Amino acid sequence: MKFASFHAAGRDRFGVLAGDVLIDVSTGAQARTLLELIEAGAPAVESARRLAKARTAERFFPADVAWHAPVRRPSKICCLALNNSANSDRILSGPRHPAMFIKPASSLLGHQGAIECRPAYGRVHPEPELAVIIGRVAKNIPAASAYDHVFGYTIHNDITSPTMRTEDTFHYRAIHPQPGSADAIEYVDTWVSYPGRYKCSDTFACMGPVVVTKDEIPDPHALRVTCSHRGELATDDSTANLFYKTPEVIEFLSHYLTLLPGDIISLGTALAKSSKGRPVQNIDLNQLGGPVSVSIERIGTLTNEVKWV
Repeated sequence: MKFASFHAAGRDRFGVLAGDVLIDVSTGAQARTLLELIEAGAPAVESARRLAKARTAERFFPADVAWHAPVRRPSKICCLALNNSANSDRILSGPRHPAMFIKPASSLLGHQGAIECRPAYGRVHPEPELAVIIGRVAKNIPAASAYDHVFGYTIHNDITSPTMRTEDTFHYRAIHPQPGSADAIEYVDTWVSYPGRYKCSDTFACMGPVVVTKDEIPDPHALRVTCSHRGELATDDSTANLFYKTPEVIEFLSHYLTLLPGDIISLGTALAKSSKGRPVQNIDLNQLGGPVSVSIERIGTLTNEVKWV
């Protein structure tokens, strides 16, 4: 099934996208939101399936609703950094495990919403990514059983400001204890940057339009990913190129963080450039505006405009 969250006829709802219609299941599916449905588990999902087939369920055309991010208030959005094998020649040094940062729920933006840009943001570009929605509590999960904890998949456009990243990068001398001494220290030259602004500003986590349940995507690492700007194809890649795949990512992250139902793991940017168009890093949304679209096979297309505030 394809689940969506949206606002229609005066209130927030969630429902099932079936063909060209959104079917509201929020008034009888044992849940008021998609997050509550995920938390409630298989019985609630089955209830939603039955409601979607009922003739009495309210139906809306997608053009008549305001889309929310599918899971509106996850406890965390875990994002993988530099997780595309096509990117490996650019990495001069780095960890031999998945590297992660976390976005807040306040950065979420739904399908057809407008990405906010300000002059102070400098350069702002899209990053097309496949995202995993967690379905069950996951703590210290082995890779072999990782998919048991997946609810489904969605699209994430991980909006990024390299300008703010540069501004928020420190080159400093870190203090390290000297081995074998209780009080001696040494200084080590270090570079560090924090993603609080350049990845986490409002509207910098475009997501949706739907969550596709895992039964409809047998292999999440065999999906075509494209990104277009103003109709011009910029990225044409595949989730096969993700270096760390879903099972090992869930295994690694759940060793450090308890993953809760509705949590989101964004698996890293699809970067392979199309034969036409500019690379995504050269699409400066703050200068060029929108729209920008990310499409992932079997899920759909997430489109967002740009507005200056």
